[in-house]
Amino acid sequence: MKISQCLVIADDLTGGNATGVLLAKTGYRSHSVLSHEHGRENSDFMNCDCLIITTDSRAITQKEAYSRVKHAVKTFRTDDTKLFCKRIDTTLRGNLGAETDAFLDALGDDYTAICAPCFPSSGRTLAGGYLLVNGLPLHKTNIAIDPKTPVKTSDIAEIFRSQSKYKVSSLYISDLMNGKHSLAEKIKALSSGGSRIIIIDCITSEDLNLIADAVITSKLKIISVDPGEFTAALARKIITPLNTKERRKILAVVGSVNSNTRDQMEKLWLAQRPIANVFAETKKFLDGEDSREQEISRVTSEVLELSKTNTVLTVTGDGIYPEKRIDFKQYSGHIDILTGRINDSLAEIALRVLRGEKSFKGLYATGGDVTQSLCEKFGASGLDLRDEVLPLAAYGLFYGGEFDGLHVVTKGGSQGNSDAINLCVNYLKSKLFI
Repeated sequence: MKISQCLVIADDLTGGNATGVLLAKTGYRSHSVLSHEHGRENSDFMNCDCLIITTDSRAITQKEAYSRVKHAVKTFRTDDTKLFCKRIDTTLRGNLGAETDAFLDALGDDYTAICAPCFPSSGRTLAGGYLLVNGLPLHKTNIAIDPKTPVKTSDIAEIFRSQSKYKVSSLYISDLMNGKHSLAEKIKALSSGGSRIIIIDCITSEDLNLIADAVITSKLKIISVDPGEFTAALARKIITPLNTKERRKILAVVGSVNSNTRDQMEKLWLAQRPIANVFAETKKFLDGEDSREQEISRVTSEVLELSKTNTVLTVTGDGIYPEKRIDFKQYSGHIDILTGRINDSLAEIALRVLRGEKSFKGLYATGGDVTQSLCEKFGASGLDLRDEVLPLAAYGLFYGGEFDGLHVVTKGGSQGNSDAINLCVNYLKSKLFI
């Protein structure tokens, strides 16, 4: 029986569950064990992508915390485990150093702990080695006076050095500026120099993705030490879900040329794994019927081929980049007719993809005109609306037609922040259980 590929050890239940939910939203089957004393006897419970073990060790002595974490790692580690995570509090409370030491000692001398405690959605960032909470140094927030586990400094390296027996080193924002290969070399140099705990500045989700890429590039054996988002970024890149062959797929069709859509798509391509995009050269949809058919066929074929190894597939009109936008003045005909031809072509691609690969069960569409074209192309009467994903983004099921019951999320091209499309796709994943 295959056992979990990701092992998360958390010092309290709610924190462990928060990390598990991040992993589940990314598409992994995650199980949370209520205590480090339970779970192993139930092998079915361990048959998941990610296993989260709670040691309830935040407010106990460092010695006992060390013992619980080391025991948990040795108990639940298997040959199938590819990713190890020491889940820490977003505000650095608890026995961070002692528990990281326990993890390192349980796994062996060839492991290095990479600490990236950024949690952008909760306002937690690390800059210059100092943890900021919504822009304030940690020690100046009310969290610092927590009665059970107070925090007296915002300097995370200082906290680790006061608790750990191992050498602690730091890398800063300036070390991230030259890409993953440069960062990977710096990480390897510190590890070779005896550093067992390496703390890395991080402010955004993009930083976490870069650090994850650098860690993978370094080929070091590592433990992720973080509140969950760094672990989720690593998981997307190195763990294949147990039910990959049975996974349902999502198709995104994007015809909007709004600059906000471009930002949202670039964020989606970074955040989702496994994902593939095919750009449609929209000008070819207007250069005669032969040109249109060739482009529709090309995009359809590429999407179907890429769907063999990816879960989220995106078809994007190349007009999201200004240099690719069409000057409609060079064409005869009203602009509504021309844009209608583009939208119809994108809908035709979607129709052929869904006919060619039955595992597509979810559809995301940006722009009312594209959605209208999809409904018409599919022969649907409309949408059975079920929920609001976020403001001006609706979830429902196609009603009638060839793909009756297909799950769909629609959103205006200019709406939402940079993470809006990613949130919509994750919402579809949750509805499709992928």
